[in-house]
Amino acid sequence: MALVPHGGGASGSVLMAMPMLTSDNYTVWAIRAQAILDVHTVWEAVAPGDAVVNTKKDKAARVMLLGTLPEDVLLQVATKLTAKEVWDSLKVRFVGADRVRTARLATLRGDFDRLKMTDGEALDAYAGRLAGMTARFASLGETLGDAVLVKKLLDIVPDRLFPVVAGIEQFCDVTTMAFDEAFGRLRAFDERVQRRGQDGGERGGEQLLLTAAQWAAREEAAATTTRTF
Repeated sequence: MALVPHGGGASGSVLMAMPMLTSDNYTVWAIRAQAILDVHTVWEAVAPGDAVVNTKKDKAARVMLLGTLPEDVLLQVATKLTAKEVWDSLKVRFVGADRVRTARLATLRGDFDRLKMTDGEALDAYAGRLAGMTARFASLGETLGDAVLVKKLLDIVPDRLFPVVAGIEQFCDVTTMAFDEAFGRLRAFDERVQRRGQDGGERGGEQLLLTAAQWAAREEAAATTTRTF
């Protein structure tokens, strides 16, 4: 994405140019466009909430949005007089009305349920696919929380990562765990397995399960001692 001077170059500040909208990049375009409009301090014209829209910011946001559109789309939204109207019109066009949105969400949930790690797929690659799925849900106004993402991550890992999944589920509250934390634990274990080779990884997994069993045994022994006294 190109960098362009902002404010005529007098201030020396440099801000990112708006991305161009195409027929198949709306989700990514909307994320980037929102962030850039926010940097230019004009996003409030698109999503004003209860605030009164500043006319100058509204005009600036509108012209920035129009500048991202291909000619055919531009002609269809040219009659929209505010930045919010332009944004909402594009969202309806590319995301769909409520009925279409509901159908797309149902399809997307099915895609999410069927999402699996392929044989030999790297954790980073799978995390990227999960992130892409999260963005698609967000574009339809839905949020995939950490609890949902962590459960999905732990449910689909290959057998080589089962020992660390067992440890996480036994000693951590997966309903409150951040996705980044769960992913970090899996990644650290997977990297150790790869460094030591498959045999070393299996021994490491066995050691992890043995440690868990020993911990439970120690707790039981401590409880027995307490009852004795």
